[in-house]
Amino acid sequence: MGHWCLSNLGFSGCCGTNSSKRKISKDQHYNTGEDKKVIGREMESTLKALRDGESVLDLSPRSTVSGGVEDIYGEDRATEDQLVTPWIFSVASGYSLLRDPQYNKGLSFTEKERDAHYLRGLLPPTVSTQQLQEKKLMNSIRQYQVPLQKYVAMMDLQERNERLFYKLLIDNVEELLPVVYTPTVGEACQKYGSIFRRPQGLYISLKEKGKILEVLKNWPERSIQVIVVTDGERILGLGDLGCQGMGIPVGKLALYTALGGVRPSACLPITIDVGTNNEKLLNDEFYIGLRQRRATGQEYYDLMHEFMTAVKQNYGEKVLVQFEDFANHNAFELLAKYGTTHLVFNDDIQGTASVVLAGVVAALKLIGGTLPEHTFLFLGAGEAGTGIAELIALEMSKQTKAPIEESRKKIWLVDSKGLIVSSRKNSLQHFKKPWAHEHEPVNSLLEAVKVIKPTVLIGSSGVGRTFTKEVVEAMTSNNDKPLILALSNPTSQSECTAEEAYQWSEGRAIFASGSPFDPVEYKGKVYASGQANNAYIFPGFGLGLVISGAIRVHDDMLLAASESLAKQVSEENYKNGLIYPPFSNIRRISANIAANVAAKAYELGLATRLPRPQNLVKCAESCMYTPVYRNYR
Repeated sequence: MGHWCLSNLGFSGCCGTNSSKRKISKDQHYNTGEDKKVIGREMESTLKALRDGESVLDLSPRSTVSGGVEDIYGEDRATEDQLVTPWIFSVASGYSLLRDPQYNKGLSFTEKERDAHYLRGLLPPTVSTQQLQEKKLMNSIRQYQVPLQKYVAMMDLQERNERLFYKLLIDNVEELLPVVYTPTVGEACQKYGSIFRRPQGLYISLKEKGKILEVLKNWPERSIQVIVVTDGERILGLGDLGCQGMGIPVGKLALYTALGGVRPSACLPITIDVGTNNEKLLNDEFYIGLRQRRATGQEYYDLMHEFMTAVKQNYGEKVLVQFEDFANHNAFELLAKYGTTHLVFNDDIQGTASVVLAGVVAALKLIGGTLPEHTFLFLGAGEAGTGIAELIALEMSKQTKAPIEESRKKIWLVDSKGLIVSSRKNSLQHFKKPWAHEHEPVNSLLEAVKVIKPTVLIGSSGVGRTFTKEVVEAMTSNNDKPLILALSNPTSQSECTAEEAYQWSEGRAIFASGSPFDPVEYKGKVYASGQANNAYIFPGFGLGLVISGAIRVHDDMLLAASESLAKQVSEENYKNGLIYPPFSNIRRISANIAANVAAKAYELGLATRLPRPQNLVKCAESCMYTPVYRNYR
């Protein structure tokens, strides 16, 4: 048993002590002298302005720090060798045990377990190993030609045998990641009503207004550590999918477990259904959501406030709420409003920013220069674009010790109306205004590339094929090795393909994308492009918050996650033109990111698991969920 794990004492993350139950006031948090220096030079994002100057470090006197979460199901690495009792409300046995995905092992129940749990006759006589089950299922999944069929098969497995589902996903992550998440999850959301079999997660609609706390209590698990919530208004690059956006929280949380090791029992996917403006769905007889236009304004924000209040009341201070695929106008408002009172994180704004910053920092070894020496041009000025730009500016400021306003001048954004310049300031949404620089109006991306002469081109527009041949050629004429990141998902919405980037740049581009592309052969050389996938960041980031007992998310934690990811790109990866490490090492990557994030939480005085473990990487590894079958009493 790992020496960091004291799960019998009821600690979340297996690496803390119960001395964490301290009341934190607004003027008192856990600072050392070094912490104060760090906080003194901190730089917070534009969200601070939306909060009337309030910082996430200004802890609310209403904050309450609850106790830990005991590993009652035997999910973490440190409990692999312990005997587990398969409790439901009583000890599970017989037919009910075979129908419980948390405990079902199928043909892997031993002879002794079959006798003890009344399984005789309910299973064929053979006893299989988990490895043989995995081999059989992978052979079956590989027979499917259509990705959506593979997705349905994996979801069926998750509902039937949870540990085997995660065993497949962890052991075959590079093959199955595109199946359970982007790009296939986009098609699954579009057809969610047709493929819907059994509800996963909680559906909270306008019908539940005034009763959301009761709805949360209907969920069978009480010890929730991570919630992923969407309102379905901006699913990937596919737009408003309403209630059918549930595929996103389900997929994200599967990755929290498989890649970051957060326990499945501690994860809760939620969809907030306030209607949809998608006429096709409203007229679809198989649509599973509310058949009405989207609620907006006060009605919408009242429902969200009731939800956020109920979450804190039911699950405590340390539950992470990840906002996912909200429309721009709501995403920024919610993150600004609840960033100082809840542990909240927006993957579209902050997770994307962190993974892209890591790729840019890693790419410096290939393109040369320091981060502040480069000029950035974005196509897309929504959640992702402005989030990435802000985090890059923060890292520049940290390196140069210059005000963030100066760093922003190296970053330019193009939206649907052209280059964002100061003459447009009065008509811009608030999150675009910091990027309105002095310049003549520029109407097109190609023209912007020619006049700004960026060294890095980043696409987050959600519009496919916008990095045209002329744009890539212009980038190549300005730079020996242009860095081109086409981040929009799914594949059909990517600004350009890997093949286009390498061909049009004559093999000189350093390229990464949001969705995966196969290797490209150009003039006898094979180019393997990286994937700037948020899955590199959010699972490890969430694990770091859990093991430290963090109660707020701070921008410096995002920088810490980026720094950790960039350091894990090997020389061999660089030789192949890659700026991200392979996903085959994702659990080790996540453990290192978790340790870096946790360390920053302790440094900022936002961690509550005390005392701090001496080795945070070992702590993170010991807390990770493992899908190996447990032996039952």
